[in-house]
Amino acid sequence: MDFINQMEPFFDEKERDALYEYMNSGGWVTEFKKTREFEQMIAKYTGAEFCSVVCNGTISLAVALMACGVTVGDEVIVPDYTMVATPNAAELIGAKAVFVDISKDNLCMDFDCMRETITDKTRAVMLVSINGRCPENIHEFVKFCKEKGIYLIEDAAQSLGSTYNGKHIGTYGDIGSFSFSAPKIITTGQGGALITNNKDLYEKIKYIRDFGRAGGGSDHYLTKGWNFKFTDVQAVIGIEQMKKLSDRVARKKEMGILYQKKLEGINGIELIPTDYEQNAPWFFDILCEDREGLMAYLKEKGIGTRPFYPALHAEPAYNYDMSFPVTEMVAEKGLWLPSSCKLADEQILYTCECVSKYYER
Repeated sequence: MDFINQMEPFFDEKERDALYEYMNSGGWVTEFKKTREFEQMIAKYTGAEFCSVVCNGTISLAVALMACGVTVGDEVIVPDYTMVATPNAAELIGAKAVFVDISKDNLCMDFDCMRETITDKTRAVMLVSINGRCPENIHEFVKFCKEKGIYLIEDAAQSLGSTYNGKHIGTYGDIGSFSFSAPKIITTGQGGALITNNKDLYEKIKYIRDFGRAGGGSDHYLTKGWNFKFTDVQAVIGIEQMKKLSDRVARKKEMGILYQKKLEGINGIELIPTDYEQNAPWFFDILCEDREGLMAYLKEKGIGTRPFYPALHAEPAYNYDMSFPVTEMVAEKGLWLPSSCKLADEQILYTCECVSKYYER
């Protein structure tokens, strides 16, 4: 059996043929009609009224914050367990990222911790739906933020294809943000998308991502903006990837159910509660004892893995003298197993067998 990568992007002749046809048709390369088509597909799929795509998922978070009026000196509450792009987006625009702990039930921001951290400087909460999971008390986040006049931005980078109570994740807050980097369920190499049902926020997003231009080819500037635009070349790939999304979501759910069935009950590992009726996991995750030993063993057996994100508050980039027990625990024990949509059941069964054998030794 060939080495099983922890992740890999998935393309075929559909993307190649579409790119060939586009380049032969005299396409504009930069953003144009294909970009608009890609945006419309995302909006329709998620059920959002508006969608705007940008150059990457980190910039999409920064643009979301700017559209909400977050500026220098404001505070943005973020989970301590997330990809570093979440707090970095706030810091990029001069705001302060304020970390809070997560819930062990879903690895998403803990509501009570968030509520206790609010100050008169808090302008936004960035709720990360980690690995396609949505907090069961999402409505409490929505209600609380509305009552306090605080923007709720959903960092749904890992959640395209995941829903909660019939609504696509990313549509609960004021703005939802997605990423199309290589490991995601669909990819355009790099890229990000912002969805919203608020027309005023959508207009601000459009201005910010395109130099503040009024639009329509005019070089008049309504606000300060930057070049955060997408390209039609990426959109051509994205359109073909979107056509495959429903099948990929179904496959992710099948894979998750199989992993769950084969891993539950193994001494030494703990599964994170996941509802595969609604969640299409980005990666398949476990909490495990002796993580480094397991990783080395699996590598010997031809299986790639990846450890969870670290506790960001303790990283040199932030170095805050604080303690977040749940984050620190999952950062120490968390492991992502092979997760590509290309995986065959045989490879998943082999991976689970190797995990089981390691803890039986």
